Amino acid sequence: MNTHDIDYKIYGDDMQFVEVELDPHETVVAEAGGFMMMEDDIQMETIFGDGSSSGGSGLMGKLFSAGKRMLTGESLFMTAFTNQGLGKKRVSFAAPYPGKIIPMDLSELGGKIICQKDAFLAAAKGVSIGIEFQRKIGAGFFGGEGFIMQKLEGDGLTFVHAGGTILKKDLLPGQTLRVDTGCLVAMTSSVHYDIEFVKGIKTALFGGEGLFFATLRGPGSVWIQSLPFSRLASRVFAAAPQRGGAKDEGSIARGLFEMFDGD
Repeated sequence: MNTHDIDYKIYGDDMQFVEVELDPHETVVAEAGGFMMMEDDIQMETIFGDGSSSGGSGLMGKLFSAGKRMLTGESLFMTAFTNQGLGKKRVSFAAPYPGKIIPMDLSELGGKIICQKDAFLAAAKGVSIGIEFQRKIGAGFFGGEGFIMQKLEGDGLTFVHAGGTILKKDLLPGQTLRVDTGCLVAMTSSVHYDIEFVKGIKTALFGGEGLFFATLRGPGSVWIQSLPFSRLASRVFAAAPQRGGAKDEGSIARGLFEMFDGD
């Protein structure tokens, strides 16, 4: 095994966090902003890229690994948490919004999964966090997540976060599933992914579900989320009081909104 063999426990229901247990000299890497808490003797270090050897050794390899992350809109840097003590130590990472944390053992998933670029939370050191170019232009421009998706490769544990309730579906060879583009969380590399235009001009223009959906064809496994963050954010924005709008004298939320807005 090339990846550190970590243990974990997930706490909570809708606002989850994952507690990772590290043996001496084991390391877990995480995106900036996911850290929650850690015990003594765990050293936190900012590193270029993901800390794996997938890009090669030396400075150029590290720069190449970090540069790939920039294409997905992520930072050049990640944070590594290493147990420098003698016994087992624990570090925890929290979900950024309501949903579920999905543990994935890459050794049981063909060594690679493809996911939304903002779904990754943390992984054992040795897992490669790179980019996946969609083969078809249509899938890239209209796929809801852009031309580039994230790929996680290796033989260790990784943790992915998604919104709402999560459903895993195992597709048989040739079996097809159509999914809202924002609801697709992750899929194994054997799944064929494409974008399909909604048929019927009335459905496309007035259906309220967008003009495109993702077409997934097996064999392989896919993970679907019931509440994409973009959908949650749009509802919150629509419900927020707008400057210059009608006055709602009884709204506590409006008063708080204006107080923090500087009015």
